[in-house]
Amino acid sequence: MKTLTNGIVSVHVDPKDKEEATAILKDLGLNMTTLINMTLKQVIKRKAVPFEIANPVNKDELENALKESIIIEKDYKEGKRKGYDNASAMLESIVDD
Repeated sequence: MKTLTNGIVSVHVDPKDKEEATAILKDLGLNMTTLINMTLKQVIKRKAVPFEIANPVNKDELENALKESIIIEKDYKEGKRKGYDNASAMLESIVDD
């Protein structure tokens, strides 16, 4: 009978990140080892990373977009901007201008 031994993976992480992630995992009833094992199983099953890897939206960009949307909505309500029920109406208005 073949005896299996545990594979050991050593990872260097920022201590603050480890502390924060550990607290979140604890709230979820998990620990770091379980998360890593779950992730590795998914990598194997999917033959890919099991989550999206992307740059998050810059907080300043998001805040600016929100401010702009508030201005646009206010202008629309005050009649300073046109509104359209569908894309055809919008395109017709653009062509007419």
